[in-house]
Amino acid sequence: MALQFLFPGGRGKALTFSYDDAQIHDRRLVGLFNEKGMKGTFHINSGTLGQPGFIDSKEVEKLYENHEVACHGVTHPFFNQLSLTQTMREVYEDRRALEKCSGRIVQGMSYPYGEYNDRLIQAARDAGIVYSRSVESTMNFNLPADFMRWHPTCHHDEVTDVMLDDFLEQPGYRSQSLLYIWGHSYEFDRDGAWEHIERICERLKGWEDVWYATNLEIYEYVTAMRSLVVSVEGDLAYNPTAVTLYLRDGDRVVSLSAGERIHCRA
Repeated sequence: MALQFLFPGGRGKALTFSYDDAQIHDRRLVGLFNEKGMKGTFHINSGTLGQPGFIDSKEVEKLYENHEVACHGVTHPFFNQLSLTQTMREVYEDRRALEKCSGRIVQGMSYPYGEYNDRLIQAARDAGIVYSRSVESTMNFNLPADFMRWHPTCHHDEVTDVMLDDFLEQPGYRSQSLLYIWGHSYEFDRDGAWEHIERICERLKGWEDVWYATNLEIYEYVTAMRSLVVSVEGDLAYNPTAVTLYLRDGDRVVSLSAGERIHCRA
């Protein structure tokens, strides 16, 4: 049997949430996430901070301290309608403003209106962005092939009990399952749907075999995971990264620290 990757702590499942626009309803959503032990990424348009109905820049650091702050364009533009200079400014200046008000390095993004193209992806990379989320639901629990075209599992409206059961009752052939839920917090107020996200969080809370992570944490771990060096025979493995990796080697789970080499049974 070949080596199988696991998530941190030897877990087989990971859960992340992603919410856009930083409207005032984020306050209630963040409170719910904190109460239930969820981790999320909040994609913010820095140009709307402090406007009526939106979070103030002075709130950002404290409100999202247990979560991730990420870019969403300064003005939430239609990126396919912008020049290259405008595109660069929207990403770079958003990152600059969010780093200033959050006190953290910002490396993530989501695409406003789900619009993206090769030029935007290159501009975002040049501005220091390492991943960006689309709005295209995969309806599966696979890891992304390309983090700059990171398609989520689904919008929160698409979450069903059957989907949650499938995620939590992971079949043996799937060593890693990622459930990625996205949306906008204002939708819960607009649609009278706070009970829906509360039920989702209640169902998903407290599982020892689930890694609750931000988008960036998942990007960093999976990128390190994919950097593992394995011999042709599959009997030696070397971790060249600074991240501790977890693997299933036959019937045992092993951790591989930064710079560590191990002999494998597989």
